[in-house]
Amino acid sequence: MSDAECCDTNVLLYAHDITAPPEKQERAQDRLENLWMNRRRCLSTQVLQAFYVRVVQVRLRTMRRVLATLSNNPCNGPSSSWNRPTDLVCAMKQSERYRFSFWDALLVTAAQKAHASVLWTEDLNVGQRVGDVIIRNPFVSTE
Repeated sequence: MSDAECCDTNVLLYAHDITAPPEKQERAQDRLENLWMNRRRCLSTQVLQAFYVRVVQVRLRTMRRVLATLSNNPCNGPSSSWNRPTDLVCAMKQSERYRFSFWDALLVTAAQKAHASVLWTEDLNVGQRVGDVIIRNPFVSTE
């Protein structure tokens, strides 16, 4: 008999789900950390498969709810006055000028079209100003 220890899908789910009850999440994380540190871990492919399926199901349901909620906010997109060829050209120019990815340049262009004063992102240079829009990182303290 080996000293390996296996865990079921729910242990993995609780350890990685920020919406899990805090006490269960903490216990599951502690258990997994202990198993990994002591190299006593054992996972079955069934557990990994079930974990994947469950996470995808939960994420899809969650994403549908989040998108439904977010869609109630002002959006710049195909159904609004945004996404015209001139806006795409503007994004292309900004991409070249500021060396942004095209997707980041589209985001900056959308912020400008919305007359936003701040664009919150961790993907661009903190404090950089593009026209009237200033880049801020929500994960970095500005104090």
